Amino acid sequence: MTEANRLFSFHVGAQTDRGRVRSHNEDSIASFPEFGLWAVADGMGGHSAGDVASALIVEELGSLGVSVSAQDQRARVMERLDRAHHRIAEHARDNDLGTAGTTIAALLIHEAELSCVWAGDSRIYLLRDGELTPLTRDHSEIARMVASGAMTEAEARIAPGRNVITRAIGIGSEPRPETVSGVVKPGDRLLLCSDGLTEHLEDAELARMLAEPRSARETAEELIAITLQRGARDNVSVIVVDCEAREAFLDQDE
Repeated sequence: MTEANRLFSFHVGAQTDRGRVRSHNEDSIASFPEFGLWAVADGMGGHSAGDVASALIVEELGSLGVSVSAQDQRARVMERLDRAHHRIAEHARDNDLGTAGTTIAALLIHEAELSCVWAGDSRIYLLRDGELTPLTRDHSEIARMVASGAMTEAEARIAPGRNVITRAIGIGSEPRPETVSGVVKPGDRLLLCSDGLTEHLEDAELARMLAEPRSARETAEELIAITLQRGARDNVSVIVVDCEAREAFLDQDE
């Protein structure tokens, strides 16, 4: 299937690794440029729980199809997150797994409109004109304390319970993802990642590495490689999306 976006084409690097410590990978990644959709899901609950949960969410997103508008695209994603939520909960009940769930960080692009849909602490960043901006905020008590000024970023990186999240798909009665929207510009580079990356790289390092003149694929590989070099205590997943204007976009200004 060809890309449906009239205004932008996308160059993508996507990679996931179980890391140096974990015995299996509970992360799953999705790259569907033909739908304008990319996602990172970080499962929790152990073997046959977290890995199944993240895989189910990617499976549901894979049926998205081509949307007719950004609003339609967001509605389709929300519908699929709801289905994944109940499928994960059912899987946990049927297999006596206790807790099974997954974070989600999904990037949606329809024409020039960008949307982020997320739950948990997997993140989406935007690099534009050399400046890195987080587009998501972690759903955790630690993140809330940082936002309120009760804790510094440096303290948060070593705080007990820093990996405990307050929202996840598959846990609770209903999914509670958060959304933000914006506009895509030519030359934008977007990063989706699980917390296995941000545990080892601070935002300043991410900004420097993302700004280097490498392809999206090479950048994703380098981000994974440096995380592995630093011990990779968790699974780590990375998607880099570069946005290139098509002729139709350039013709708009004529």
